[in-house]
Amino acid sequence: MDTKIILSEKEMPQRWYNILPDLPKPLPPVIHPGTRQPIKPEDLAPIFPMALIQQEMSQERWIEIPDPVADIYRLYRPTPLRRAKNFEKAIKTKARIYFKDESVSPPGSHKPNTAIAQAYYNKAEGVKRIATETGAGQWGSALAFSCKMFDIECVIYMVKVSYEQKPYRKLLCQTWGATMYPSPSEQTNFGKKVLKDDPVCPGSLGIAISEAVEDAAGREDTKYSLGSVLNHVLLHQTIVGLETKKQLELAGEKPDVLIGCVGGGSNFGGFIMPFVTDKVKGKDIRFVAVEPKACPTLTKGLYKYDFGDTACTTPLLKMFTLGHNFIPPGIHAGGLRYHGAAPLICHLLENKLIEAVSFYQKECFEAAVRFARTEGFLPAPETAHVIRAVEVEAKDAPEGKVIVYNHSGHGHFDLAAYQAYFDGKLEDYDYPEAKIKAALADLPDIE
Repeated sequence: MDTKIILSEKEMPQRWYNILPDLPKPLPPVIHPGTRQPIKPEDLAPIFPMALIQQEMSQERWIEIPDPVADIYRLYRPTPLRRAKNFEKAIKTKARIYFKDESVSPPGSHKPNTAIAQAYYNKAEGVKRIATETGAGQWGSALAFSCKMFDIECVIYMVKVSYEQKPYRKLLCQTWGATMYPSPSEQTNFGKKVLKDDPVCPGSLGIAISEAVEDAAGREDTKYSLGSVLNHVLLHQTIVGLETKKQLELAGEKPDVLIGCVGGGSNFGGFIMPFVTDKVKGKDIRFVAVEPKACPTLTKGLYKYDFGDTACTTPLLKMFTLGHNFIPPGIHAGGLRYHGAAPLICHLLENKLIEAVSFYQKECFEAAVRFARTEGFLPAPETAHVIRAVEVEAKDAPEGKVIVYNHSGHGHFDLAAYQAYFDGKLEDYDYPEAKIKAALADLPDIE
């Protein structure tokens, strides 16, 4: 059997898949933070282009990928589906393990799948400048790349702890012409307020989102762009699952379990959603979402309405949440340090269509090193969490069990994290129960 299953550029999907019309139960509405009523398209117009707002609420099952987006996708898509034969031998499993390699994109992760689309739709509506946030820097660098492709100015607020851990992310973004600030920053009123209250605040995705939204809302030439959580973001990522489905068919394989890491939920959602309707129709297939024990949104959070940001400026989303004021410990998987998760992912979990597990970061780095020493690819810390979950699934697996995971990014900008691991300086953080309890006390009173 081939080690790599490759599709030609002609076989790249021409449409994104929208799961909304196929959900067994409708998604709870998004609530306006002021009126506390379901949000209307015009409410989102100040920060998003109308084409993305329409996709956010669309009930169309299939949405065409515009030609200019497809042209840039072809720089790296279709991405390979790889068989991890050496890793299988190393962990002595009877299972067959495949991984969808999204690390081959120019920025090194799955994030350009939506960044390219969002830059295109903003450009089509005359937007000159886009503001965004980023955790580990994968999203920020993907948007910097995409904005350069469409000649749009890009401003990024990067969570300060990750900004300091991964300095070369800034240089990559700078190479593509973007400007990056550590968040909380002195560039926004909210950033200044946070720094006044806590001058050494390590930052959080919630704070960075607040800064980016404030930046966008304060300028007529600027829109806001989000790299995860919202429906249109997960929609664009379904190209990953659609390709995977076609590649598994070519390999003659039927997957038993699909696994992905979850921070906001975009790579996991885009990976599994083309398969979810198969499960709804009775197919025996499982979906496992993986998160850190230090930020256990899906495994320990409450399924409630909450703000997506710390300043309480975003619409209210029904999701599993640790509280919008929660600032997680500084684990190296910066992309998994979010207090909430995509409403679509949370809806699937609440309806028992997916499962969620959590791991400590040390065991994840151990798994990542095992993988790198057998397959050669150095995983991002976020992807390391998935590989640890794959090991657990593969242990004592019956002959022929097919495990497929999304290799969402490489770890070439995370070498300081690997150095900390090899030097014995990597820390495990337990679920910070007291901090989360305090943050959950501030949840809005909406059922």
